[in-house]
Amino acid sequence: MTIALILAAGMGTRMNSTLPKVLHPVGGKAMVHHVIDLALSMDIERVIVVASPYLDSEKVIAGRPIEMAIQSQPLGTGDAVRAGLAKLDPVDGDILILSGDVPLIEFDTLAPLFEKRKECPNDPIVLAMRVNDPRQYGRLVTQDDRVDRIVEYKDASPEHRAITLCNAGVYLIPASVLRVILPQLTAQNAAGELYLTDVIGLAKAQGLTPRYVETPYPETLNGINNRAELAQAVKIMQERWRHRMMINGTTLIDPSSVFFSYDTLIGKDTVIHPNVTFGPGVVIEGDATIYPFCHLEKCIIKAGAKIGPFAHLRTGSVIGEEAVVGNFVEIKDTTLGYKAKAKHLSYLGNAQIGDRANIGAGTITCNYDGFNKSPTQIGNDAFIGSNTSLVAPLHVSEGAIVAAGSVITDNVPEDSLGIARQQQTNKTGWAKKFRTAALELKSLK
Repeated sequence: MTIALILAAGMGTRMNSTLPKVLHPVGGKAMVHHVIDLALSMDIERVIVVASPYLDSEKVIAGRPIEMAIQSQPLGTGDAVRAGLAKLDPVDGDILILSGDVPLIEFDTLAPLFEKRKECPNDPIVLAMRVNDPRQYGRLVTQDDRVDRIVEYKDASPEHRAITLCNAGVYLIPASVLRVILPQLTAQNAAGELYLTDVIGLAKAQGLTPRYVETPYPETLNGINNRAELAQAVKIMQERWRHRMMINGTTLIDPSSVFFSYDTLIGKDTVIHPNVTFGPGVVIEGDATIYPFCHLEKCIIKAGAKIGPFAHLRTGSVIGEEAVVGNFVEIKDTTLGYKAKAKHLSYLGNAQIGDRANIGAGTITCNYDGFNKSPTQIGNDAFIGSNTSLVAPLHVSEGAIVAAGSVITDNVPEDSLGIARQQQTNKTGWAKKFRTAALELKSLK
């Protein structure tokens, strides 16, 4: 049995934010949720997140099958594990200890830990990493694959700080060992805290054999403490997602300028042009084209559709097969049918637009009256002329045509012409008289 314990009780003061550190998003998902979701994807019986009393448990749980433990006072990582272990007594098995601020972690990062467990079924195991810039990571004092102790940076001598083998903050420790050793922790250190790392030295002193295994992916274990490190994590995550998208059959014209969300799904043979941003919840079925400077979120784009440039697809948009959404078109809660077109300067909200319908430039569905939103229905093969306002609720039936410049407030029957604009009047010579009078007035000033 393996139980994951995710430590997320740190105050994160260096983020300089009213939002708790572990809830800051990386690619549209809170950093702690990256770690939780990894644990849930593994063969693990329970996932417990240790949080401070100031962290909103509902935001951490967010519908996931996890448990919460509260560290009532910030007494250090050892105390946090103790708070988590209190939820488990008298459960035995392994405790996989993870940190909630390492969103880049993947299963391949942890795999050596579980391979080592097969060799050493009862020993505490530490995941170690070698990094070019050890910063303030704890250092491992080792002999072969055994760990004598872990020295925290604040307590390290110059000799210890010269060690390049660092503590990754990930452990696989039998619950029975933790129950014996955690009560022995003291705060006799530079930080005045209960260090989880002291468990290793105490275990060795009591005749156990703590061991370590080195991960081949140290870059996935970078902890986040400030906005600069957050930005670096986002950069690495985006590079990872871009690579996967291209390997899976998506063409990115300029990969570094495209930003994905954690849940973006794109089918084969889709082409993404530069400067496209994906918010959460975007699904592209395949063979679509997304032109430059588009923003997409919570929408579905079906095969062969073309989007942009400068299009904004918002929540609830469904773009049909081979449909076209063009320059400066905004769509929300709207379905665009097969081969339908909205190519220029339009807003379409709360609308159902039929197959092969053509939406002219400057068309607006007037869906909101200040209190309620109302639907617009446009039938198959309908044609909406440019600069038209469709005042919802409204039904433009199949095959109907709406004249350009109309403000349509009543339904338009099938195959009919809807026209709603004042009759034009031309006043002969008026413009010449106006300019002459205006110039005379200007000369008098």
